[in-house]
Amino acid sequence: MNFAGINIYTIVTFIISMSNEKTILVETFGSAPVIRIIDFLIDNPLSDYSKEEMIKGIGISKVTFYKYFPLLEESGIVRETRKIGKSKMYKLNEKNDVVKKLKELVWALGMKAMQRSVEGIEIKIVGKTK
Repeated sequence: MNFAGINIYTIVTFIISMSNEKTILVETFGSAPVIRIIDFLIDNPLSDYSKEEMIKGIGISKVTFYKYFPLLEESGIVRETRKIGKSKMYKLNEKNDVVKKLKELVWALGMKAMQRSVEGIEIKIVGKTK
């Protein structure tokens, strides 16, 4: 994909329009609890989170979260980073091959969505000038 001819206004407009929508991962694969947990951690990579913080940030029930989170721990997708008092903190395991591929996938899906959006804008602009 070549975005050389796209101006910064187009990119900023695209980013703003995406901010009120579902994330690309949830939009593509649905809102299954595992997808939503992974999506939250991909979208918030700079920090680590307690289970309670993730539950609140994702907006799912504790029962649902505790049903699926152990699967992500066992597979090495998430890792414990530290303890604060009694709370364990977690984040994506950036060294895990699955996490690396998921991040590549999210990037590719985002680029594809941006390309479709830009092509739609160009079609509208061309249509108006004729």
